Amino acid sequence: MISAVLVFNNSGQPRLTKFYTQLVPFPLFVPVLFPHHQLKLGSYDDISDTAVQQRLISEIFSLVSNRPSGSCNFLPLPPLLASSGTSHTPSSEHNDTPSLVTYRHYATLYFIIISTSTESPLALIDLIQVYVEALDRLFENVCELDLIFNFETLHAALSEMIVGGVVIETQLDRVVEGVKAQGKVAKRPVNEGRGAGPLGMGGNFAWPGR
Repeated sequence: MISAVLVFNNSGQPRLTKFYTQLVPFPLFVPVLFPHHQLKLGSYDDISDTAVQQRLISEIFSLVSNRPSGSCNFLPLPPLLASSGTSHTPSSEHNDTPSLVTYRHYATLYFIIISTSTESPLALIDLIQVYVEALDRLFENVCELDLIFNFETLHAALSEMIVGGVVIETQLDRVVEGVKAQGKVAKRPVNEGRGAGPLGMGGNFAWPGR
């Protein structure tokens, strides 16, 4: 199962954050994520879920962006983050726990998927590829600005592929047609600069390592 899909630029600024499950039990990890925040036991009203989520996003970006060139594109989720799941029975706890980070780096953007161990890392790498190619078709040579100003299209394409953390579509043509059918394709001004390919890479889907 997919727990989250994240997109960052090279500076760590999020361009997409979509969570399908609770990545970390909120009360349990507030003291760990915010060690200098003084709280009474059981009182977490002054720290929002958003604040915890932002800290987690920062941790994951640091993990991925600091990977050496040529490193594998999937790695274990750090123990601090791999501690939640929809089920806590001994037989299913391992499979329901987010434990894997899969990513690809295109030009100025990182595309990241957090998933359980039941998902194939190679399949997730291909899933990211399909997502980027779909965005490239929808925007006619996608660039980072498209993701900033047309986030509806970004989310619409993702919803055609993943629902509730389950992959439902991987065919590029069907994803693109589904978004167009929703009327979620934003038009870019004709005088706006465009890259030469997906995320300005001239159609050359290069990424560091595998």
